Amino acid sequence: MVDESKLREKAAEVLAREDVRRLIGWKRGTYGFEAAPCVIKDASEAEALIFDPTCVQNPASFITLEEKKPVPRGQEADTRKIAVMVKGCDSRAIVQQLVEKAYDRDHVIVLGIPCLGVIDRRKAAALFGDVASQVSAKVDAEKVAVDVGGDVKTVDRKDILMDKCLRCRYPNPLVYDELLADEVEKWAGDEFADVGEFEGQSPEEKWAFWEEQFSKCIRCYSCRNVCPMCYCVECVVTKLQPQWTRRATDISENTVYHIQRAWHLAGRCIECMECQRVCPVDIPIMTLNRKLTRDVKEMFEYEPGVDVEAQPLLASYNPQDPEDFIM
Repeated sequence: MVDESKLREKAAEVLAREDVRRLIGWKRGTYGFEAAPCVIKDASEAEALIFDPTCVQNPASFITLEEKKPVPRGQEADTRKIAVMVKGCDSRAIVQQLVEKAYDRDHVIVLGIPCLGVIDRRKAAALFGDVASQVSAKVDAEKVAVDVGGDVKTVDRKDILMDKCLRCRYPNPLVYDELLADEVEKWAGDEFADVGEFEGQSPEEKWAFWEEQFSKCIRCYSCRNVCPMCYCVECVVTKLQPQWTRRATDISENTVYHIQRAWHLAGRCIECMECQRVCPVDIPIMTLNRKLTRDVKEMFEYEPGVDVEAQPLLASYNPQDPEDFIM
């Protein structure tokens, strides 16, 4: 795990630079099992920064929000750099944003943090109940030690970490300007067993499942708003001229919304699982996304968010592409 004193020291050093406007990281939150993302502008604020398994949120989403913010008339854009702390999955979002030219590489300073996994608040609530007090945690290759108000309990990784962490292929950041701890050893391969299991169902069973799930959707757009790859200035699902998707929360419009969003993320989703984490009605959104992720990998041997020099999937052409799926 990262030495938090070193993390704060480096953050203060970066913020002291004249060419840096702010740093995005994590601090203790008001809800026990999740830290809060924070934006700090002064080196004196660096003491609030933390990193542990409660640092779940993907801070890469805030970079595009900042970079694409409209500049008020009569003012000039602030061209100073943004510093950001990232885990392995977070770094994949930055890589893909760079691939898509969302911003220039020299506009960001990336502080990489190797990660052994982050807590799933739903799993934690099942074990500990709703905890409003601040929680700290430490994780190793087998166990997670959770400190709730001085009461330390140790649980198996699979019982408390997010599912994405149990199958994580990239625990170490893939892009960084400085790595704040030693790299950790990879522990998992992802064979998309969950996708294969779901595909084994009949079409009737699949539709019954998705009909139930999509019927729950309240169209709050939390999944879109939190996604680091959903950064269009005007989103197609809320566009009125022309109107592609109506805002009614019926099964038809909800189905269109979720399938449309999944298609827009094909070859772009970096599997950070933020969409599913924030869903207030617990729709397993990643089941759709991972199906397309696996298909893209098998059909085109393409994996988003791993190579900053790559081209976007739909902007690239390779004569050696496997074509077994083309009739």
